Amino acid sequence: MAVLRFNQAINAALREEMARDQNVILAGEDIAAAGGSFGVTRGLLEEFGESRVIDTPISEGAIVGLAIGSAATGLRPVVEIMFIDFIGVCFDMLLNQAAKMRYMSGGNISLPLVIRTQAGAGYNAGPQHSQSLEAMLMHIPGLKVVMPSNPYDAKGLLKAAVRDDDPVLFIENKMLYGMKGEVPEAEYVIPLGTAKIVREGNDVTIVALGQMVNRAVRAAEELEAEGISAEVIDPRTVTPLDKECIWQSVVKTGRLVVVHEAVKTGGFGAELAAIVQEEVFDYLDAPIQRVAAPFTPVPYSKALEQYYLPNEESIIEAAKRICVGRPFGLRK
Repeated sequence: MAVLRFNQAINAALREEMARDQNVILAGEDIAAAGGSFGVTRGLLEEFGESRVIDTPISEGAIVGLAIGSAATGLRPVVEIMFIDFIGVCFDMLLNQAAKMRYMSGGNISLPLVIRTQAGAGYNAGPQHSQSLEAMLMHIPGLKVVMPSNPYDAKGLLKAAVRDDDPVLFIENKMLYGMKGEVPEAEYVIPLGTAKIVREGNDVTIVALGQMVNRAVRAAEELEAEGISAEVIDPRTVTPLDKECIWQSVVKTGRLVVVHEAVKTGGFGAELAAIVQEEVFDYLDAPIQRVAAPFTPVPYSKALEQYYLPNEESIIEAAKRICVGRPFGLRK
């Protein structure tokens, strides 16, 4: 089994899907000759030609418009919005056209398009290149939102996204591009809407997104040393969300901590807390905890940016808040 970096795993997924289906095309700023800002599309122009790997002008609205038009007429475009911070520029195309085309056509028009975009802080890229906006996107009916946390999942989820007949936002955390992991060369696809139990536990459930999954696992290892068994779940897709997997874990542990690096206000954690409260409230033994960024733009200063990001200590603190001093482990 090959060991690939996160960006190489995405490149492999694109290469395999383009080889499998000649209707798959790529478009975006600097994705052809330059191979993308983070090297994700490197080598694909040489392999598939300029008719399928297309550099575009700096016009995010035009890029998404191109994706909608080409998808509606039979292609499967994978376009790139270089940073998720720029997604607002193409919101009319995204939320009024792409998200509603199937609904408004009575199911007669499908839009098999993927929008790849980079998100997340920690890269010292400033407040206009570091945001996490998945909650804003998951609020729009008609869009699917994917957030891989490792190379293996990135490849399998992107292949599923390319084959999906509806618009998919594929959010890649910039801090994960250098992460290495085992990635099979053999064919595999991870269905959208299937969560993964990354680490099993009995005392508290930790649901984390993107790069926070890896921090949650390290936090769980430290909690274990202190006698608290934490189960870590990676939803992998926030829309559709694998609610059943999360419910079953909360029923088992009786406690929930939600971790994401987007700001806490109106975030994924708020939505998940509401869902769990509606569906499995009787099984909760303690208040749901949210670990997220403060309600402020992402700082440029390295020191302040690290302070801004949730870390292992803040996850441990949240888990202890609902475990220590309370009876737990009763369901073992």
